[in-house]
Amino acid sequence: MATMSISLPDPMKAWVDAQVADGRDPGDFVRDLIEREQERRTKIAAMQVLIDEALASGISDRSMDDIWRSALNRSGGAA
Repeated sequence: MATMSISLPDPMKAWVDAQVADGRDPGDFVRDLIEREQERRTKIAAMQVLIDEALASGISDRSMDDIWRSALNRSGGAA
C-alpha cells in the first residue's frame, strides 16, 4: 500500500479528529471518504450517460398525460 502525507487547515484537522474520536484510524476514515467520492462520481457518470441518451432520443410526440398513463399501466397503478 502506498503512503501519502497531506496537510489540512486546522479546522479540517479538528473535524477529522472529532470523527475518529471513537478510536477509528484517521487513514481508514480518509480512505472511506475517497471510496465514497469514487462511488459518487461513478453514479454521476452513469446518470450523465442516461441524460445524454435521453437528449439524443429527441422530443416525444406524446402528451404528458399519455406518458403518465403508460407509466401507471406498466406499474399496475390506476390512472
